[in-house]
Amino acid sequence: MSEYNFKLTVILTLGGLLFSGCVSLVEKAGQAIDGSAFAEKKTAVYGASGIELWDMKSKAGERSYIIRIVKYPTMRFRCSAENEQGEFNFLSLDYLGGSAQGWNEFRLDLSGEGKLVFDGGTAAISVQNEIEPIQISFARIKRYDTRLSGNEAITGLRNRHERIKAIAEWMNKQDVSNDMYVKFFEKYWKPVLFPEIVSKKKRPSGWQQANDQWNRAESIRWNKGYSERVFPEELREIRNSGTMLRDWEEALDWIYNEYEWSRIQETLSQETVLTKRKK
Repeated sequence: MSEYNFKLTVILTLGGLLFSGCVSLVEKAGQAIDGSAFAEKKTAVYGASGIELWDMKSKAGERSYIIRIVKYPTMRFRCSAENEQGEFNFLSLDYLGGSAQGWNEFRLDLSGEGKLVFDGGTAAISVQNEIEPIQISFARIKRYDTRLSGNEAITGLRNRHERIKAIAEWMNKQDVSNDMYVKFFEKYWKPVLFPEIVSKKKRPSGWQQANDQWNRAESIRWNKGYSERVFPEELREIRNSGTMLRDWEEALDWIYNEYEWSRIQETLSQETVLTKRKK
């Protein structure tokens, strides 16, 4: 098979996998296109309690680690190799999430330290302090037939990140159980955020009142009165313009990850003993 035909086959496969929502296979297909799948290899895997640690080695012989939390399959933490004291640094959070429209991919630089102690066939891992997000430094976007990369993609996803942080912060202030997987997260929050587009029986009680004003955007009539009663000022125009709906449709997993950020930090802060597995 020629290189061109190979890449074409991978691209077509990638499109189908994105539609089906299979994140791990999507990522492998994407890596095959740009060659990054061959830049490093996994030399060992340790796992337990829903957490995996991958020992990675680049072609140049440089080691690093990837931490994967099974509950959040669209993101991975990249970490440096440990020093003689077992201390390592968090370098980035790598995200790849797909939808029927395409995908968002980014690298979010991080600041934070952890400790890793190997003992025979086990590895004890813990985070020493809070992991601090810094800034998105790499991004790629596919939206239908449009592909964006470089500064244009970085700017677009940095702006989306600010909106997602705002909506996740508001969600976490509501009196709602936080212990939910993404499927239940979507089921609960979609009628709250967008009562206009769900069935009548799912809409919040009293969401529409006699004197409400409406605004049409993205082919939908948005209830501005509902926005004013329910949302803080900084989120009202985002909802009324349809931007919040686009973020929801194109980056649901990202919103969920941001909503869960404090629970993710809590999971990593507890010392976890991982057992070596087959790669």
